[in-house]
Amino acid sequence: MTQRILVRGATLAQGTTTDILIADGVFAELGTGLSDAKATVIDGSGLLALPGLVDLHTHLREPGFEHSETILTGSRAAAMGGFTAVHAMANTSPVADTAGVVEQVQALGRDAGFVTVRPVGAVTIGLEGRQLAEIGAMATSRAKVRVFSDDGKCVSDALLMRRALEYVKTFGGVVAQHAQEPRLTVDAQMNEGALSSELGLEGWPAVAEEAIIARDVLLAEHVGARLHICHLSTAGSVDVVRWAKARGIDVTAEVTPHHLLLTEDLASSYDARFKVNPPLRSREDITALRAGLADGTIDIIATDHAPHPVEDKDCAWSDAAFGMVGLESALSVVQAALIETEILGWSDIERVLSRVPASIGDLHGYEKGIAAGAPAELTLVDTAARRDFAPTDLRGKSHNSPYLGSALPGRVIATIHNGYATVRNGELVSTEEVAEHAVQSGGDLRG
Repeated sequence: MTQRILVRGATLAQGTTTDILIADGVFAELGTGLSDAKATVIDGSGLLALPGLVDLHTHLREPGFEHSETILTGSRAAAMGGFTAVHAMANTSPVADTAGVVEQVQALGRDAGFVTVRPVGAVTIGLEGRQLAEIGAMATSRAKVRVFSDDGKCVSDALLMRRALEYVKTFGGVVAQHAQEPRLTVDAQMNEGALSSELGLEGWPAVAEEAIIARDVLLAEHVGARLHICHLSTAGSVDVVRWAKARGIDVTAEVTPHHLLLTEDLASSYDARFKVNPPLRSREDITALRAGLADGTIDIIATDHAPHPVEDKDCAWSDAAFGMVGLESALSVVQAALIETEILGWSDIERVLSRVPASIGDLHGYEKGIAAGAPAELTLVDTAARRDFAPTDLRGKSHNSPYLGSALPGRVIATIHNGYATVRNGELVSTEEVAEHAVQSGGDLRG
């Protein structure tokens, strides 16, 4: 039998309180005074109910880099953070540039059962920026890839970028660009400015990001294709995207939780947990990014979860890898940066962390939110909780989080994916139980 769950007295993002009955993988009924003798009951009083969170930008590392993360461990980390779907980036080994690799990634995610894993296909073969990958084959494969990205590297060749945009247009796909002009960022280590000079670290100029975005929105307009901009980090980038949208160009953009909260000043510690691509920027940039989310210029929040083993981070700054893990901390950081500063409300968070990323990634059903008949993808959050973020809060293989030792608000109490619990009472459900429910529910039907 599929799992039946009754959540009693949870509060929706709009402020209303309701019971939520889940059966056969969908929200069966919403209302007050609901009962079901066969259902597992969850006390939702004092908890916020959000549609399952969706991450459009996750590095799961498998195949090839299983020492950093696997699809199973990354899926467990995602569930712990309240996510029920993630999009796995293509910079694996082998690169996800063929139908075979993306189908492997999808199958591993389905077998794990903690979240929907949607593969992101590479734009170019081997991420080398020389020749288009098998975009059509990946789009028509069992994985039905709709998002393509060389993330970690920029598609810097304008002609190749144009061809990719033309190709994805034929089936309604989207190219997600890592905006980084490589010739302007050779050996770059942190945000370019007075502090980089003071610290003796090679600067990473804002224009390296902004110039690629400006080029690509014009290419997208010329071709009439969809463009998505990964991890926006500068005030100038917000201005370019705002201009493009006013012009009617079909562009969407994301910002990471860490770019909404952390500043370049943290590089002064030479602690490589704060070394990330694109780099942490200035307080003025953070203000612009928050404003861009508030006015709709920036469409979504995405984690850019980038796990690395300890030896790749516990070293000299210049030798350390770029990236930080972020799935388990994302919602807490968003609460600190946007809710507690009254920049956004919880209905806005539902939009930027669930509905819109699902729409960009072509995930069916999420647009309905928490409503009768919609897929049962649900996150229950204790927004009043406070915690000192610790290694025990991390469920992935790598612990390169910038928030360890920091006080963070909020805690995910339950995550329900495809109608069954993956997190219960603030703890992960066992891998064996989740896998059993995944089989009983007939596998992942969200793609």
